Amino acid sequence: MSLTVGVVGLGLIGASFAKAYKENSDSVVYGWNRTRSITQMAQMQGIIDDELTDENLGKCDLVILSLYPEATVEWMRTHKDHFNKEGMVIDACGTKRYVCEQGFKIAKEAGFLFVGCHPMAGTKFSGMAHAKGDMYVGAPMVVVPPVFDDMFLLDRVKELLAPCRFGSFHLSHADEHDKMIAFTSQMAHLVSNAYIKSPSSRNHKGFSAGSYKDMTRVAWLNPTMWTQLFLENKDNLIFEIDHLTEELAKYRKALVEDDFDGLRDLLDEGRQIKEEVDGI
Repeated sequence: MSLTVGVVGLGLIGASFAKAYKENSDSVVYGWNRTRSITQMAQMQGIIDDELTDENLGKCDLVILSLYPEATVEWMRTHKDHFNKEGMVIDACGTKRYVCEQGFKIAKEAGFLFVGCHPMAGTKFSGMAHAKGDMYVGAPMVVVPPVFDDMFLLDRVKELLAPCRFGSFHLSHADEHDKMIAFTSQMAHLVSNAYIKSPSSRNHKGFSAGSYKDMTRVAWLNPTMWTQLFLENKDNLIFEIDHLTEELAKYRKALVEDDFDGLRDLLDEGRQIKEEVDGI
């Protein structure tokens, strides 16, 4: 496969996209980063072929916007007249309502195709230095299309993203995506980040194993990025926080009252739900 690809934002996610195309296809990859020295470093390392400019932006079969949500919309708005009308523009943001609402409007006015996307992959590290060409191998990709009556759009997305080797593609509305992501991703990061603040964390060495590692893995996060994502999705995240608070209160009450049967029932209920939703 030979494509012309533009990657906007050469952090962990964007640079991993760029590497995937360079390593798994004959594509030409252009890159842009707010800090120009990062763009130059990416070219020196062979992650991209050259800098993405207004002139070569119109040559791109695919443009991947890998910035924070507000920056994604602003970059799209600023460059709307330079996109290839026959190509596709996608984003890689962790929330979809704001980006898709604004992105679909901008794309319709300017006459290019924008499709909301969220690659379900990453690491606890950030920055181009940690980018990997196999970051997306086997990972799910959530796709939020501007319309749901185009039978060939998903096939086109799959074809353009083939060098990344995603494991599956899932169509979603932006509202549905943000509601689910509050549960599957944002709550995990928030709870992990709060959990590590226990005064006991300073003395855990020698007492911790897999459970502690699993629980705290995503406490190591990018504060600026996650702050914006949390605020973009605060209604759904607050719902999940409130529900968890109510559930924890039940466990606390059973402990205070030495309620053996009640505590056992709560634990068994959680075990059964885990078995139902994820299997044994």
